[in-house]
Amino acid sequence: MLARVRSGALVGIEAVVVEVEVDMALGLPFFNVVGLPDGAVKESKVRVVSALKNCGFVLPQKRITVNLAPADLKKEGATFEVPIALGVLAAGGLLEPEALEHYLFGGELSLDGAVKPIRGVLPLALAARDAGFRGVLVPQANAAEAALVDRIEVIPVATIQEAVAHLSGDAPLPAFQRGGPAGAARPVHALDMADVRGQDDVKDAFELAAAGGHNVLVCGPPGSGKTMLARRLPSILPAMRFEEALDVTRIYSVLGLVPPDAALVRERPFRAPHHTISDAGLVGGGPQARPGELSMAHRGVLFLDELPEFRRHVLEVLRQPLEEGVIRLARANQHVSYPCEVMLVAAMNPCPCGYFNVAERQCECARSRVLDYHARISGPLLDRIDITMQSRPVEVNTMTQLNQRRLPSAHYRDRVEAARERQAHRFADAPGVLTNAQMTPQHLATFCTLNARSQRLLSHAVDRFGLSARAHDRILKLSRTRADLEARPDISEQDLAFAISCRVIDRRSWLGALPPELSASGA
Repeated sequence: MLARVRSGALVGIEAVVVEVEVDMALGLPFFNVVGLPDGAVKESKVRVVSALKNCGFVLPQKRITVNLAPADLKKEGATFEVPIALGVLAAGGLLEPEALEHYLFGGELSLDGAVKPIRGVLPLALAARDAGFRGVLVPQANAAEAALVDRIEVIPVATIQEAVAHLSGDAPLPAFQRGGPAGAARPVHALDMADVRGQDDVKDAFELAAAGGHNVLVCGPPGSGKTMLARRLPSILPAMRFEEALDVTRIYSVLGLVPPDAALVRERPFRAPHHTISDAGLVGGGPQARPGELSMAHRGVLFLDELPEFRRHVLEVLRQPLEEGVIRLARANQHVSYPCEVMLVAAMNPCPCGYFNVAERQCECARSRVLDYHARISGPLLDRIDITMQSRPVEVNTMTQLNQRRLPSAHYRDRVEAARERQAHRFADAPGVLTNAQMTPQHLATFCTLNARSQRLLSHAVDRFGLSARAHDRILKLSRTRADLEARPDISEQDLAFAISCRVIDRRSWLGALPPELSASGA
């Protein structure tokens, strides 16, 4: 007898519907799984047989063949154990095959028949809705995650007996009850901008970056507050809308990292990988082409501390994803794409010892080491960073003024949210564009017009500092964001001047204290 059950296999952050065919025929007792299964799927047959026997189901002594179609798609993980078990029961006449037609199934089985949680339930639920299924039958622990998808029925099960009783009609299970609308509740951050003393110009730069989704590089000596400021950047970012939170949750669902106490990832991600990370760990990859830190920071912040300490080839793989907002991984048996619309925030010291060109501190680095240190960051990567700022050592009197008034994160966040609202209105008819940093050349021509005086100022800056065409466009985007922060409908000369000042502080000015001949050789 032949039975068919539908499940899903992960390809990137999408789930592809997989048909689990179970054939039970006469012959020596044998259980075989075909259809390009990996090791975990091959092991499923042992767990399925033990779980069914321990739950009191009597299987006929026949030859059982399980086929996972399409056969050319790699099947990974324990998702297929529940559908295989139900298919075996249907093929053995213990369950009506028609009861399996309206759902997608997924779940891992323990040897006592309990259904354990799996990763990738959110993509599975989305695939069920898009393919026209009535709903999904998933582990109880994953039900809230699946219920984020509307217009489908979510049946949570704790054991395989519950699943069989529901499908046979003996003890129907109630569908998972969704709560109210999943609002974008503002997360409460323990870190606040008011904790940072001094560095008002860097705070203004971070506010500008947050308002327009721009990339930032801060260079300064140790202890000047670079990391402290970067870790407080999420506290001034606007709350995620439901659609954004769903995008982020889908990535974390594929990795099995959805928080157990919340089905939806509501906080904007903040990822800070160590500088020893590999290129596959940063952008994704490996044998199973999993998402990396870059995609895990989607809709949030990717913080690279001690930027020159990262290996050169690891940094270079960021160039295309930062430009396009998506990372494409090609493997021998599959091609996958992961979204990675991130704010890159990087921090570095001015030299290996950290005190080059710092007043009242003696730098211990040879000049050639300083040049080599800065040369670890390539020009093309630096060209993709919108804002480059220098942080200065905090003065003693600033540290000792305990009653000094410092603006809290709420102040910056209110201004950032207002600027983002203006951008949402501006790009209402441009799908996929949420911030000024994502503007296309067509948007620049429409929304970033300059008067004659501002145009001359920009042309002079391009000629004087040797800026590229990409840098020219990014200055326009920064200017537009600055105008949005100040609630100006048009870009003023002051907005443009501020954007240029944030852009042209590159390694030439960092190395300005070197002798002219050595500075020229390293420019």
